[in-house]
Amino acid sequence: MNKKIIACLDIADNGRVVKGIKFEGLKDVGDPLEMARHYNNEGADELAFLDINASFKSRSILIDLLRSVAKEISIPLSAAGGIKTVDDMREVMNAGASKVSVCSSALERHELLSEMAAAYGSQCVVLSIDAKRANDSAVKRWNAFSKGGRIDTGLDAVEWAVKAEALGAGEIILNSIDTDGTGSGYDIELCNAVSSAVKIPVIASSGAGSLEQIAEVFLKTNVSAALVASMLHFKKTTIPEIKHYLKSQGINIT
Repeated sequence: MNKKIIACLDIADNGRVVKGIKFEGLKDVGDPLEMARHYNNEGADELAFLDINASFKSRSILIDLLRSVAKEISIPLSAAGGIKTVDDMREVMNAGASKVSVCSSALERHELLSEMAAAYGSQCVVLSIDAKRANDSAVKRWNAFSKGGRIDTGLDAVEWAVKAEALGAGEIILNSIDTDGTGSGYDIELCNAVSSAVKIPVIASSGAGSLEQIAEVFLKTNVSAALVASMLHFKKTTIPEIKHYLKSQGINIT
């Protein structure tokens, strides 16, 4: 199966795209409509739209902005932020999303994943896992966090991925809080642990700082896609450059 490159837009309350380090110190990086159009034209395989404060502030996703972004692109669009019910999912799908991603709401009520899958099919249900290494554990493990990385649920991230697959999740976005925005590379051990434990596609997220690191996550793990944000937002590379390099490393890319 060909690997994919996914561009990500983290959206703040004011509707602007932001980026931080380890989920903190957010900086404004641009207009979401312009960026969505640009990444679509560059050849991104998918666009991820994440309303980063919706769940934490218990509000709905910025639906009008999502609808506007969907009109700018022709590639699949996944949307996340504040989705708590199938009705919320329906509104987001009707606004133009191809898939809907949930994190905190699924942690709070696991059966939401089954309800979403029953309504739209597993292919439309994405579980986002915000994982952080549990340093006090004698056994290597990662805990799943909710509310934008603010609350440690104590739930083992790998076990949560396995359960989510059984409940109906059709894909997993795996965010490493430890490597987010650092440019130090994806958490290879985390990606290996989760992608080896499930059969559904896993998207590696958080930490890409070089072309070599993007290639590494494909060469050393079973992930199906790599999510890239900072490298693209700050003009360190382009999607054509990423894909050309990956192909030079023998990686099948769309």
